[in-house]
Amino acid sequence: MKIAIPDLVSPSYVPCIAAVELGLFARHGLDVALEVISPIDRAYAALRDGAVDFVGGSSHSAVSAFPGWQGVKLICAQGRGMYWFLVVRADLKARRGDMAVLEGLRIGAAPWVRMGLQGLIREAGLRPESVEIVPIPGAVGPRVNYGVTAAEALANGSIDGFWANGMGAELVVRRGVGTILLDVRRGDGPPAGFTFTTATVATTERLIDGSPAVAAAAVRAIMDAQAALKADVGVATAIGRALFPPAEADMIAELVERDLPYYSPVIDEETVAGMVRFSQAMGILSEPVSYEQVVATQFRSLWG
Repeated sequence: MKIAIPDLVSPSYVPCIAAVELGLFARHGLDVALEVISPIDRAYAALRDGAVDFVGGSSHSAVSAFPGWQGVKLICAQGRGMYWFLVVRADLKARRGDMAVLEGLRIGAAPWVRMGLQGLIREAGLRPESVEIVPIPGAVGPRVNYGVTAAEALANGSIDGFWANGMGAELVVRRGVGTILLDVRRGDGPPAGFTFTTATVATTERLIDGSPAVAAAAVRAIMDAQAALKADVGVATAIGRALFPPAEADMIAELVERDLPYYSPVIDEETVAGMVRFSQAMGILSEPVSYEQVVATQFRSLWG
């Protein structure tokens, strides 16, 4: 079996990575390999086509391959809240949370990820056309690390800012070339943004219906990974040194530790309702869907 994630060097997907690397899927009787498929819509397309069995990625993006949430379900979360950071050039000397500074800037963002920023711009009352959101320069290929690539693009002046994962944000802050403008999880920007999307694990209804024990085992493996990281965040360093470039490997435990309060398998009704409203506003969902259409509720008892 395979679980796909869209970005390897990201603290947001470490629960999936750890579940594979620590043998936690195997502990629950599953032989699961990790596969990086980016951007996220390609990962969900692989799930739809049977090339992978699970996707660990942004929840709202499932509709890219499963219109109207037909044929797919979320089985648990990797973490709560929209998990991307908005970073701008350090020389702008932008005040944290001041979205007005975005007018006239060129901001890099990956496909489907960009929608989160577009939603924040809309919520903040800014003119959408006043901010140019572009593909991240150099972010091509099936295994690209979007945050790391975005950091490099900001450093060389190809963009004025980017909307990407916590690793990319930390890289530019430490280099002194960027500053964090928005960290939605921690209260920056419009409050509604917290529920626009979240890092989840999804699978197909056909797998859930045909092999519910397999889906349940996957949930338990992700929960075990979250627990292992909370018990010893140094586990993330060992995983990083096996898989990441050296600089990012040395940073990953610190970033995971920062995110530990958000690591949770729970997908609550408020989160889904917010995601559905956001999806409709973005035009990727034509009509409302219920919590039960989005979440495989038979696994809620496992979340604790």
